[in-house]
Amino acid sequence: MRSSRIAILTAVLASLSISSFTIGHTSAPTKMEAFDESLITSYHGANTTELANKEESSSDDSVGGIKEDIPAKYNSRYQQWKAEFLSTEAGRNQWAYYQDNPNFSLTIVVARENAEGATTGKYKWNDAGQLSAATITLGVRLDEGYPNPIYFPVMNSLVPTESFNRIGGSTLAATKLAHEFGHVNRTIKVDAQVYQLQTQLIPQYNKIFLSNGRNANDPRLLEMSQKIGGTPVQVWEDREYWGEANAMVYLRDRFTEEGLRCTLFSKIRHSVDLYAKDYEPRFLEIVKATPSSRKSCWQ
Repeated sequence: MRSSRIAILTAVLASLSISSFTIGHTSAPTKMEAFDESLITSYHGANTTELANKEESSSDDSVGGIKEDIPAKYNSRYQQWKAEFLSTEAGRNQWAYYQDNPNFSLTIVVARENAEGATTGKYKWNDAGQLSAATITLGVRLDEGYPNPIYFPVMNSLVPTESFNRIGGSTLAATKLAHEFGHVNRTIKVDAQVYQLQTQLIPQYNKIFLSNGRNANDPRLLEMSQKIGGTPVQVWEDREYWGEANAMVYLRDRFTEEGLRCTLFSKIRHSVDLYAKDYEPRFLEIVKATPSSRKSCWQ
């Protein structure tokens, strides 16, 4: 990696194979920094651990499908964001999957808090360990603001530059919505017990790490990382980059003009190379699956 983030991610703990949530590192660590949650909450807003622990919901989760809880004053802008998301094949397919799913309840809310960001939480699992409900909360100014490139290389690629014109606000908002759908898409596939254990143990891990002289080889930390499939940094990287992969699928479908799409892919690749090199394959797979995409777009 060629950035200041080396101080955070110089070497990461090995993650063991735990169901489908394994992150994939195999070498033992020598150093590890505590998870800097502010890099996530700068976009997602609420304390991520607290949000993931919440189980209450504002709607009847016993009924499947998508429920849209949108205040009247924000409905017009929300409909524009939604229409932009549904203008793509990926958006339509994902929306239809949840809309027609009788066993899963997805609630979408627009709220004043965290105005330029979005978050996904209030997960519920049924007795069989299957995800049965989730809530996506969108900020009222979702069409403004660009998340940092460290955890959000795809959304950050939309930042206008001298050589890259500003993308419309509705497209920015739809990209953020796609990121949140990516969280749901991923969480519905992972082991419920592992996910819940991660949420429970990450705060404990960080507390111990910051009080033991930052010794990542502390047996207590090694045991925790084995249980949750990696360190807190690895866990949150994995979650956010799955969200970003889905956002990239949306942008791939949204922009069919080769030059513009190639520009976006090149910007994404630059950030991935700096901050997410270990996760490059999940982004590169999207490039390879893109019709007529030039190889140079990812060089």
